[in-house]
Amino acid sequence: MKNTSLAVIGGLAALAVLGLIATWQPSIAPIDPPDPASFAADAIARGQRLAALGDCAACHTRDGGAPLSGGRAMATPFGTLYTTNLTPDREDGIGVWSFEAFKRAMREGISREGDYLYPAFPYTAFTRVGDEDLRDLYAYLMSRPAVETDTPDNRLPFPYNHRQIMAGWNLLFFDKGPLPAQPQRDTQWNRGAYLVEGLGHCSACHSPRNALGAERSGKERFAGATVDGWKAPALNADSKPPIPWDQATLYDYFRHGFSRYHGGAAGPMAPVAAGLAQQSDADLQAIARYLATFLPEQPGNFSPEQLAQQLEQRTYGTLQPASGTGGRLFNGACMACHHDGDSPKLNGVRPSLAVSSDLYAATPDNLLLVVLNGIGDPARPELGYMPAFRNSLNNEQIIALARYLREDFAGLPAWPDLEFKVAKLR
Repeated sequence: MKNTSLAVIGGLAALAVLGLIATWQPSIAPIDPPDPASFAADAIARGQRLAALGDCAACHTRDGGAPLSGGRAMATPFGTLYTTNLTPDREDGIGVWSFEAFKRAMREGISREGDYLYPAFPYTAFTRVGDEDLRDLYAYLMSRPAVETDTPDNRLPFPYNHRQIMAGWNLLFFDKGPLPAQPQRDTQWNRGAYLVEGLGHCSACHSPRNALGAERSGKERFAGATVDGWKAPALNADSKPPIPWDQATLYDYFRHGFSRYHGGAAGPMAPVAAGLAQQSDADLQAIARYLATFLPEQPGNFSPEQLAQQLEQRTYGTLQPASGTGGRLFNGACMACHHDGDSPKLNGVRPSLAVSSDLYAATPDNLLLVVLNGIGDPARPELGYMPAFRNSLNNEQIIALARYLREDFAGLPAWPDLEFKVAKLR
């Protein structure tokens, strides 16, 4: 029995050694931080637009921190990760990373030191990015001011704190390499696919994930997910806003951070929209064209403006003098900006609640988060801000307001879990 136990232990030890050998990745030699003047100005400018498309700063900047200096906490089902410093600091950032080291991290999810990266960094999408775009992005990052930071250690329990397990995860879920062109599709569609599936990594937020943190595919791709408490809406046939999205409305939303037929970008989508606004018209049209192919096709006579007018006539056109707590709160706190008619617009755009996607959603999360936290940093300054009501309305008042908005503007029954949701999100 003793010999058998020793044999089992020895076998397991041998397997562990073999596993370490099989998953080992070599380090790439450090370099002296490159002189920013060594990069062409046009390459840096292109890299800046690419970084905006990839929304790099949103994840790699802690609250109050220098841009791209890392340290932002990312809560996952497996523990808390802290994002890395992407500035060219020699000690704390990527200053000693060669382009080859940078490319390996983006394409393979392996750091310069040979450590596996966690897929919270979406190398599963960045693996699609071409060499020229990676070089421009590298030029931009290496030309930023170097920032010294003290990034906290990740807080992950066993076994997730062992990066070698990512080798098995990659084997199961990582489709490495460029995105094959679809010859049956035109140039615009293929360009959109490259941008969405690569640096845009749209599915990272808009697709649900399985128990191991991998994006679901098939019919669940682009079926919507939860990000930082916000509901990222479905971008496929499950999309059920009051006015359907199409290529034109998607483009308008991407260009302006606001859609007359859906509302404005808020929460995690606000910085994404700000980055999209920096892209060329041609690229935004390509992104809209590609994403529109996942959505239900609309008839040739589809008119979002006609639908909007019908919804507004059904709601604003039939509103009675306010009665009840919710109606009085709406008149006092909301009507000045969310009115209908020819009176002045306050604080930028005047979102129509009759067409607001948040009021027709299956859950109240996004509406409640906007009411609680407001929109203090809009995707574009001209959109204006919305004040937060966290400290001026109590839970009962927010519940009454949400019920009123849902019933009177969407014409739907109040959400059944408002008490729980308000308490949780506050």
